[in-house]
Amino acid sequence: MRARLTLAAALLAAATSGAAPAPPSARYDVVIRGGEVYDGSGGAPFKADVGIKGDRIAAIAPHLAGRGKTEVDAHGQAVSPGFINMLAHPEESLIADGRGLSDLAQGVTLEVMGEDSMGPLTPSMRALAAKRQGDIKYPVNWSTLGQYMDMLQARGISLNVASFVGAGTVRTNLLGEADVQPTPAQLQAMRKLVRQAMEEGALGLTDALIYSPNTYAKTPELMALAKVSAQCGGMYIAHIRSEGDRLEQAVQETIDIAETSGAPAEIYHFKQAGKDNWGKLDKVVAMIDAERRKGVRISADMYTYTAGATGLDAAMPSWAQDGGLEKWIERLKDPATRARVKAEMLDPHPKTWENIYAGAGPEGTLLLAFKNPKLKPLTGKTLAEVAKERGQSPEDTAIDLVIEDGSRVGVAYFLMSEDNVRREVGLPWMSFGSDEAAPAPEGVFLLAKDHPRAYGNFARVLGHYVRETHDATLPDAIRRLTTLPADNLSLKDRGRLKVGAFADVVVFDPKTIADHATYEKPAQLATGVADVLVNGRFALRDGMATGAHTGRFVHGRAWTGAPGGGCRKAAADWTWVGARRQTPAA
Repeated sequence: MRARLTLAAALLAAATSGAAPAPPSARYDVVIRGGEVYDGSGGAPFKADVGIKGDRIAAIAPHLAGRGKTEVDAHGQAVSPGFINMLAHPEESLIADGRGLSDLAQGVTLEVMGEDSMGPLTPSMRALAAKRQGDIKYPVNWSTLGQYMDMLQARGISLNVASFVGAGTVRTNLLGEADVQPTPAQLQAMRKLVRQAMEEGALGLTDALIYSPNTYAKTPELMALAKVSAQCGGMYIAHIRSEGDRLEQAVQETIDIAETSGAPAEIYHFKQAGKDNWGKLDKVVAMIDAERRKGVRISADMYTYTAGATGLDAAMPSWAQDGGLEKWIERLKDPATRARVKAEMLDPHPKTWENIYAGAGPEGTLLLAFKNPKLKPLTGKTLAEVAKERGQSPEDTAIDLVIEDGSRVGVAYFLMSEDNVRREVGLPWMSFGSDEAAPAPEGVFLLAKDHPRAYGNFARVLGHYVRETHDATLPDAIRRLTTLPADNLSLKDRGRLKVGAFADVVVFDPKTIADHATYEKPAQLATGVADVLVNGRFALRDGMATGAHTGRFVHGRAWTGAPGGGCRKAAADWTWVGARRQTPAA
C-alpha cells in the first residue's frame, strides 16, 4: 500500500509542477511504424508495425503498443525482408570497404558468393592469388573457405555474407590449372575438400564452366562432387557450360547433376547469349518447367541488363589457357599460337568452346578494367575503338591487351535481348544476382569501371521492371528477392518478415526507387531506399550508410559450429523446401 501511495504522490507532484512523467521503458529496440508490409510470401501487403528486439523480429501487428528505443516512421513506404544477392562478387571489395555500399543502397542484406570460392587454397594458390591482384591489394592470409569468411566478419562488414565452395577451386587445389582428369584417388581427395568446406559453412557446390580450368571438368566429376554437397545439405549452382550455341545441352547437364545428387540446382545469370540464340528462351523455360513438375527443383537467377561482364579469356579458346593465366600469356606471344587463336576468335560457332566475343563483336565489347596504369586511359572504350586507334585488327588488339596488362582484362559484352530479359524477370522461379562486386563511388573503386549492375540490379527490378514496364508485380518481385532465394539456399529464419526471423529489413519507396548507373557512368548509387537493418541494427539510416559492422557469416546447415551440424549419409536425410522427390536418380 505504501508503494502505491508513493507512486501516486510522485505522479501528482510531476503533474502539479508542470513536468511530464518519464515515458515507460522501451519494449523494443526498433519499431518500424505504419508501413505497407510485404512479408516475402508474395501475398498482398498489409499495414502494420514491426517490432525488433536484438537481432530478431519480435512482433508484427497493426498497432504495437510498446515503444522502441528507435522509432521509424514508414508511412507511405514499403517494409520488406532484406534482399538476397544470389550471385555476388564482393570477395575483394568488402576487404577494401566493408559497407558494400552499392548493394546496401539498394536494400541488399545478404551477399552470396559463388562461381569459384576463396578457399580451399594451397600455398601456391595463395601466392598466385596475391600475384594476380588488381587495384585492391590485401594479404592472402587464409587457406580454407571458412577462414576467409571468418576473416571478413572479423574485419567488420555491414552486409551478411555466405559462400558456396567452388568445384573449380577444389579442382585447382588438387590438379592445378591444367587440362587433366583426376585419378580416382584425386577425385576422392576433392570430395573430402568439398565436405570440409561444407562443414565450415558453405551453402553448396558452385562452378563456372565456360572458364579455364573449370571447363576441363567432365560431368561425372561434377556429379561426384555434387553428391557430397547434397549429403551436406547443399545445392548445386553454376554458370553453365554454354549460354549460347549449346544452351539446351548445358541446361540438361545441370538437370542431370541435380537428379544424380538428389539436391536442387540453380542456373546462374540465366540468358540466351548471342542473337542467334535469342529464340531458345521458350525451349529452355519449358525444359525447366517440365523438371519442376516432376519434382526436380531447378531454378535460376538473373541480372537485368543486356550486357554481361567478364574478361577477354571468354573471347579465346580454352586450350590456349591450359595451365593458367601465365601459360596463356606465354602462348599468346608465340606467333603460330597467336595466329591459331585469332582464327578461332573469328569463328562464330566453335564446337569446343563458348565464343562470347563472336556474339558481341568488337563494337559490343566494352573495356572496363586494367591492372596496368598505362592502359587505364582505355577504360570505357570499345575494343573496336582501341583497335582503330592502334591500327590493327580487334583480335590482335585483344591479344595484345592481355599480354600488356598481364590479366584477363575486365570487359562487358553486349549479348542479350531486352525482350527476353523482360520475360525472364516475370518467371516464378527466377531470383536475382548482380554478378558483381559491392563497390562505392569513391577511392580505389574509381580506378576501373564497373558494369552498371553493380549499382543498379535490384533497384532496377523494382523501379523499371515492376513500376514502369509492369513485367512483374511488386509482391512477387519481393518474394523472388527474399523468400525464394532463402528457400533455395535452405536458410533458416532469413528472407521473411515473421516473428522469430532475423531482422534483415528494408524500408523503401516503391514510387521512387530507381537505378541511375549507366555503362558510361556506372558509379552512381541507387535511390529510394531509406533504411536497411541487418541483424536488427541499422546499416543504412535515412539513406546514409552508418558504417556499423552489422553483417555476419551466414553458414550453411552442415556447419559443425551449430547444434546438429555435420554432413549426413544422403541428400534424402535433409528436408528440401518445395521438393517432392529427394532421393538421387539411379
